[in-house]
Amino acid sequence: MFVNYFITFVLMEIRVRKATPEDLTEVVELIKELAGYEKASSEVKITIDELKKDGFGNQPWFWILLAEVENQIIGMSFYYIRYSTWTGKNLYLEDIIVKQQYRGNGVGQLLFAETIKAAKELKVRQMIWQVLDWNEPALNFYKKFDAEFDPQWINGKLRFEY
Repeated sequence: MFVNYFITFVLMEIRVRKATPEDLTEVVELIKELAGYEKASSEVKITIDELKKDGFGNQPWFWILLAEVENQIIGMSFYYIRYSTWTGKNLYLEDIIVKQQYRGNGVGQLLFAETIKAAKELKVRQMIWQVLDWNEPALNFYKKFDAEFDPQWINGKLRFEY
């Protein structure tokens, strides 16, 4: 499905691969890093056990691509299929996360490009995501890909505690 390949940036060789259950401790650390950046650290409720069950069982609910340098995980793309009554299958990019010290080296672009490749392999009609309106670096990143931003739709949610 995915071909591992290497891209060399200024003295940095980046490899992209699918995540395994053994990677989940580091995946949770990346999630927490992003939540801290978005000023929402207390919002992280996910556990390693939930990720293992939901992402690596008989019917995965999501997929993760990891970026590595020298076998150290430095970033990830987390995505799943979202179904639309208008367009059918869509790939929903939940998050691209790159560790702070590796930002600006093309890691995010590589993960985004690999996620686009996954979307095409899954034959979805579109790839969609959300970005916070104050996150200028992310907005500028997506603009490089000619992304469309929709000012009309407002996000809604209900929270449930178990």
